[in-house]
Amino acid sequence: MSEIISNSNATPAIFSKSGAAIDKAKAAGRKALIAYLPAGFPDKQGSIDAAIAVARNGADIIEIGIPYSDPVMDGPVIQAATTQALENGFHVSDVFDIVAAVTAQTDAAVLVMTYWNPVMRLGVDEFARRLAEAGGAGLITPDLIPDEAGEWLAASDKYGLDRVFLVAPSSTAERVAMTVEATRGFVYAVSIMGVTGARTTVSSAAEAVVAAAHNAGAERACVGLGVSRPEHVREIAGYADGVIVGTALVVALRDGGVAAVGALAKELSSAFDAPLDTPSKTPSTPEATTGVPQ
Repeated sequence: MSEIISNSNATPAIFSKSGAAIDKAKAAGRKALIAYLPAGFPDKQGSIDAAIAVARNGADIIEIGIPYSDPVMDGPVIQAATTQALENGFHVSDVFDIVAAVTAQTDAAVLVMTYWNPVMRLGVDEFARRLAEAGGAGLITPDLIPDEAGEWLAASDKYGLDRVFLVAPSSTAERVAMTVEATRGFVYAVSIMGVTGARTTVSSAAEAVVAAAHNAGAERACVGLGVSRPEHVREIAGYADGVIVGTALVVALRDGGVAAVGALAKELSSAFDAPLDTPSKTPSTPEATTGVPQ
């Protein structure tokens, strides 16, 4: 499960940076805030400054997304940001500089979120080695399923990296169990069958996805997709171990720069301290099918 390598008998535990960050938040009496930002947006230094700002304003874990020309899970806001990064000349190797800069200046665990093709192009072992050397915590791989991840499982064990896989409302009990077994750090619980994007409500399916992961043995399950407001954070904090915010932060960075994204992170992290109400759980309208396996 989260911190024990499951594919080898008597293999010692590997320390999980993202798991430790979530556990530290729990020990402080709250849930973890996980912030997604695209690498290279609005430019390379700007993405470093933005990540540092959210970390200094309450984010426990930073997800640095690698821009990709054919995303299957990204909504229009993140697609536009990553397109700009690519047009500015972003290269995959830049992500290691960004991770190193953020880990050097903050205490946040820094994960890289990436489609699998950029990792394969660089070489799985080479990517893992360079990420570990940069101080990165591991990878979130939205289009890679555990039963096709043998090379990544081996490399992540070799370099002590977290491997965050996704489960969705459509995932079968068998698929959830397989995903939990392969994951180290936390299980990424997709709250809707759709692409990324800010929504007015959190899907009613989110709590069930988290429960399924916990029932399958996950130590930590965090909710992402559709989270954009403090009330979403409070609601999800009632049942998940962490809350993942992406699109809303990218909009803040796009429209107001580093100061704005830091202010939003502070607002969202402060929501953990507010009383938990029970807002209605109106299902969100699906925008597209995710690549999460059933």
